[in-house]
Formats: sequence, structure tokens, C-alpha cells
Amino acid sequence: MAEAAAVEIDAQYRQLREECGVVDRSDRGKLLVTGSEAAEYLQGQLTNDIEVLEPGEGCYAALLDRKGHMQADMRVLVVDREKIWIDTEPEAIAAARRHLEMYKVGRDAEVVDAGDERAIISLIGPRSAELAGSSPLPEYCHEEISVDGIECPAVGTALGIDLIPHAEDRERLIAALAEAGAPEVSADAVEIIRIESGVPRFGSEMDAATMPAEAGIVERAVNFEKGCYIGQETVARLHYKGKPNRHLRGLRLSASVAPGATLSLGEKEVGKLGGSCVSPAHEAIGLAIVRREAEPGTELFVGEDGVTAHVVDLPFG
Repeated sequence: MAEAAAVEIDAQYRQLREECGVVDRSDRGKLLVTGSEAAEYLQGQLTNDIEVLEPGEGCYAALLDRKGHMQADMRVLVVDREKIWIDTEPEAIAAARRHLEMYKVGRDAEVVDAGDERAIISLIGPRSAELAGSSPLPEYCHEEISVDGIECPAVGTALGIDLIPHAEDRERLIAALAEAGAPEVSADAVEIIRIESGVPRFGSEMDAATMPAEAGIVERAVNFEKGCYIGQETVARLHYKGKPNRHLRGLRLSASVAPGATLSLGEKEVGKLGGSCVSPAHEAIGLAIVRREAEPGTELFVGEDGVTAHVVDLPFG
């Protein structure tokens, strides 16, 4: 049974790498921030430059506490001058919604939960745009398209295209994409692609104790020329004057291990295993945020079962 499952995952992995596969990510948190001061409000809350974005553009950003620790990471899309879309990992949406509702007092900005109204369908693979009937889109750029008569926004991603249809169109859209040649794949197959790419995920490698520099997301998520935002002082100080005590690293594992296992260098614990998988290309691998002494080339002990991990730079080559 396990062997059959492995064969199926391998086939889905090849589909994602060579053609295109579809995964339903409708469990992501979804918010709409509306009002004449929506962009100005988010500018003072998020790490990236929101006010510079035009309708049809977007960015990746983080929401921090006052000590620079992450509350959420998110995709931000400017629909128009008074409507901004945000989606986050499921583990982050409660904190993000609570924070954004709390700090908007006195602003012409409303925070609306769109979780039940919209679905998120990800197409991953080199044929994503073709099979969605869309032009290739730069990451975070978005436009309205029609797929089998279903009108929805299409958003460029690093690995393909995301579609954001109305929730009632979700199943019909997935069926139409399968008919076009983009079958639905499992979250496990997509997780292999994520880990190979070295992309951290909130709720896996990142949590409320993580700083952006530790997760390696500063280049994508932080703008150092914009005005003040919550947590900015810590982020700037670490960037210009210090070095993070922890870093996101890749791990080549001697055997498959479940996420959460303790990582040790000698007698010292240096981190916890984040996402892990058995990759058709790289065998057993994982991601973790580990202390700085666990440099690439270091050998770590994983858990208590004699498994070892060779620390490597990312992405996996």
C-alpha cells in the first residue's frame, strides 16, 4: 500500500515539474481591506511598500509585532485604489485579522473576512498559464480571466498561476482545469516542490518566534526605504548592524523523519525540523531554521533514532 502511494506521489511530482498540476488552497486565510485610506493604513502595518503598488500589482509582505517577530506572512494584491486583497497561511489568519482590525481605529479602512466568499486554486508547473488560458504573469501581478466561462482573477506565482474564483465555482473550475490537462494533485506532492525550492512556510518553519531575517525572507518581504511600520526598528537594526542567531537551511536526511524532530549539534539543540519529505530527485530532505553554528557542511543528529542531517545551502541543487 505504501509503495503504491509512493508511486502515485512520484507521478504527481513529475506532473508538477514537467506539465501542470492543480492543488486546492482554499483553506488559506483571505481578507479584503477597503476604504480611501486602505493602502496608507497597510503601509504602516506591513514590512513591504504597499503605497507604491498600482491596481493589478502586488507583493509579498510580513506582519510583525513590536519586537520584530512574525505574526503572519502574506500576499498583498491591489485590486483598486480602495480595495486590497490579502491571503495568508491558515495558521496566521486569526492573528492577522485581529491585528488589522485593532489598529485601524480612526482610519477610513475596513477589514472584511473573505474566507467563505472566494477559493484559491493553484496551478503549478511550466504549462500553468497555457492550461489556464492566461498570458504568463509576473509574480504578484494579476488580471481578470475566464476559464470555461468562469470569471476570476489570475495571479502570477513563482511556480505558475493562482486562480481566485467565487467559492461556488470552485468544483466546476477544478473539473474544467482537469479536462484541459491540469489534474488535481495532493498537498504532499506540492510540499516536495516547496521544500526543494527552499521556501519557508508559516506554521511549518516560521512561527510567532521567527524574525524575517532568520527565515531568509528579507529580500522578498521587506522594504528599507519606506516609512515606519510596526517592528521596523528591530528589522532595520538586525539588517544593518547585526547578524541573526538563526538561519533557514536545507537538510539532507539519512532517513525519512516526521516534522518537529529535535536537531542537535553534539549535545546542543540547534533547532526543530520543519517540513520534510522524500523527494524523487533528492531522496529524504527537509527545511529548518537552525542556530548559526549549524553552518552548511555540518552534520546534525535528528531526534533519538540515529538519523542524521547534512546541512546545505538552499535551494536544493
